[in-house]
Amino acid sequence: MKLLVTGGAGFIGSAVVRRAVAEGLGVVNVDKLTYAANRDNVASVAGDASYAFEEADICDAGAIARIFAAHDPDAVMHLAAESHVDRSIDGPGAFVQTNVVGTYALLEAARAHWRGLSAPRRAAFRFHHVSTDEVFGALGPTGKFNETTPYAPNSPYSASKAASDHFARAWGETYGLPVIVTNCSNNYGPFHFPEKLIPVAILNALAGRPIPVYGRGENVRDWLYVEDHAEALLAVIRRGRVGETYAIGGSAEARNIDIVRTICRVLDARRPEGAPHERLIAFVTDRPGHDFRYAIDASKIMAELGWRPSVTLEEGLRRTVDWYLANEAWWRKLQRRGGVGERPGLSA
Repeated sequence: MKLLVTGGAGFIGSAVVRRAVAEGLGVVNVDKLTYAANRDNVASVAGDASYAFEEADICDAGAIARIFAAHDPDAVMHLAAESHVDRSIDGPGAFVQTNVVGTYALLEAARAHWRGLSAPRRAAFRFHHVSTDEVFGALGPTGKFNETTPYAPNSPYSASKAASDHFARAWGETYGLPVIVTNCSNNYGPFHFPEKLIPVAILNALAGRPIPVYGRGENVRDWLYVEDHAEALLAVIRRGRVGETYAIGGSAEARNIDIVRTICRVLDARRPEGAPHERLIAFVTDRPGHDFRYAIDASKIMAELGWRPSVTLEEGLRRTVDWYLANEAWWRKLQRRGGVGERPGLSA
């Protein structure tokens, strides 16, 4: 199989690319190289004969058509997206452009390519649209999202992803494009761009700076180790049923404050000269419209495809802290990028 991955220089996309190449798949990585992308994320596979990189914007129909013609993929895994909720509050237009218009452009390019394939290849082709559990809105103290949960997005980011989900489904229903959609919980792990909670907590603690926690840190997320997610996504594109949605979660609910405290305890053991790192926790003004709780019921993908998360939250956080400690050169370069270390999302 030759797999075209959009956003393959990003956090989740690069995990997919590294794993797919390791498993012997051909991979075409299409990435615009926006602020959160980093070709260093895929440096370990860059020299592999089965890997190709194309710098392109998914909104550029001509460039995407050329890439499909040049590489002739058997499947598409669409991960390219603007993804930071705080940034979507300050600049929603970029999220509409990439996540909605870009998905439309990619669907059209994939449809044209798919229609030109031989009958056996057309039957085997897949368009896998990767999305988020944030499209479902917020949960109360009980319950979990599943594949039938109604959509109720509450941020510009989640609204743009909800729209792209609906476009993908519509292209399957209207045109017969073999579409599969997945909705995942919060990812964490190596190569995570330093703007989300876990990498910010690690890097601020290492620098002795305040660790910002929104509100009182009571918001709950279901955490999914990124390597487990990559395994799930490849299982879906290989064995998932066309027209279906699969919810992917880590079965690891935790409050934000407990995540940060765990990171601090790991750092106390790894870098005791800065201990206790919990003294750096600083409660800050909450995000506008901050969803209280997310949780995923992943029983469908477990039953149908035999996937289940393999990394516990405690172990995953230890691995993540250790990775950042061992890869200072990687994150030091990213900290020089514009906007890193600043907090967007207060303009509402």
